Amino acid sequence: MFIQPLVPAGHNLVLSFLLAASPIIVTLFVMGILRRPAWQATLGGLIVGLLVATTIWGLPAKLAVASISNGVVFSLLPVMWIALSALFLFNVAVQNGRFDAFRDWIIQHVPNDRRIMLVVLGFCFSAALEGVAGFGTPVAITSALLIMLGFPALDALTYVLIFNSAPVAFGGLGIPVTVLGSITGLPADVLGATIGRQLTPFALLIPFYVMALYGGWRSVRQTWPVLLVAGGSFALTLLIISGAGLYSLSNVLSSSVALVATIGFLRFWKPISDPQYAIDLSHLHNQHTGTAPVPRWQGWIPWITVIAVVIAWDALHIAKIGALPIHWPGLDNAVFISLYKTPYAAVWKFEPLGTGTAILVATILTALFTRTTLQQFGAAARTTLKQGWLAVVTVALTIGLAFLMNYSGMTYTLGYAVSSAGMVFPLVSVFLGWIAVFLTGSDTSGNALFGNLQVAAAHQLSLDPVLFASANSSGGVMGKMISPQNITTGVSVTSLKGQEGTVLARTFKHSLFLTFCIGLVVVFQQFVLR
Repeated sequence: MFIQPLVPAGHNLVLSFLLAASPIIVTLFVMGILRRPAWQATLGGLIVGLLVATTIWGLPAKLAVASISNGVVFSLLPVMWIALSALFLFNVAVQNGRFDAFRDWIIQHVPNDRRIMLVVLGFCFSAALEGVAGFGTPVAITSALLIMLGFPALDALTYVLIFNSAPVAFGGLGIPVTVLGSITGLPADVLGATIGRQLTPFALLIPFYVMALYGGWRSVRQTWPVLLVAGGSFALTLLIISGAGLYSLSNVLSSSVALVATIGFLRFWKPISDPQYAIDLSHLHNQHTGTAPVPRWQGWIPWITVIAVVIAWDALHIAKIGALPIHWPGLDNAVFISLYKTPYAAVWKFEPLGTGTAILVATILTALFTRTTLQQFGAAARTTLKQGWLAVVTVALTIGLAFLMNYSGMTYTLGYAVSSAGMVFPLVSVFLGWIAVFLTGSDTSGNALFGNLQVAAAHQLSLDPVLFASANSSGGVMGKMISPQNITTGVSVTSLKGQEGTVLARTFKHSLFLTFCIGLVVVFQQFVLR
């Protein structure tokens, strides 16, 4: 059995921390500074990680290969199966004209102002998609809509990535919270309520933050009523629903209330007309896919169908049918986690009827409801494969690196170093979740990785374990906007494919700033409110 060393570099914790962080640093440098495609950055990070894991941490080559292969398979199912199924739904909607119809419905019912479109689509609509799909697909679908409405591709991706923060903790019907509860042994409903309180201020203020980035403070002054309605309705619903213990429905209900409240409010209130932000409607008419016009209301069919199917799928526990735990050969319990003093299991959960399959069923139902032809259906499938293959490669490399760092002990060295920060820990604890989500692209995986560490550190420092387990999830959501997996899926339907580094350079500073702000909230909760 391989025993993970916590401080392998000459018993020097700072040097060990820097070496453990080297794959992350390389990935960020290649993407953000050299502006290379995400697959090249993650490949570079994986090569560095492999060298460091086998030489400094002493991970046997056989275990290194097994851990990477485990990560690659996990990246395919469930991660990219969910993402590709959602992209397939998007492409079916494009082929049969329902995507155009949805855009036209929005234009008809929302003022002709790109700032308002940014709030309705970038915040409310993408949050609704995050509630059932996630893994970057809300970013891809919503960015495509905004680009069609006249946003530059880089702006659309940047703003949607920043918006795609607060909803993430309760995405996928609350799976991140469920996993956090099971890993830590803490009540999931209490964790959900605490996460809800931590993220409520951000849900309220993030529309103002993004609007300031897009249009400056002048636009904030001109649009503040709708920003308050969108952010306020989402935040209030999130606070109430998560506080009531219904964390699995927090994101779906919050985004739905925000979407309805915002569009309803816009029936009675309009911003001051500003030609600078007007949408060129004549340009839009030339963008139609060529299919026969369909009633605008039918543009909602794909999205209502997928939300309904995924919720029903979860309620009926269909994902459990045929599920099979597969103990990874040569890796399961072959590693000892020194930090937790326990063997490291390596179990891949094979779920042929998981969320990705639910989204595929929703796609087929959408095709049937809208009488999509076989030719259109086939064209959508081909487009999905063309758009998604590079994302599959990138995500496989990213999660392969994450698993390598986990099983070698590099990730636990990072966590151990941060948890050794003493009374500074309450401020920096959120960056553990941030690191984990950057690596894995998933708040769920981030909670599984560092949830226990947060609890252990909290006990050692006589702090509230529920608060810091929750902080792991809340901090993690701000790492989503810089995750190679999330960015790669997001750019897959835009003209920025291969320019993930440019996107990262735009979002990185906001990710750091917002994570630090969550740290301040955690400090306030620990030392002022308690």
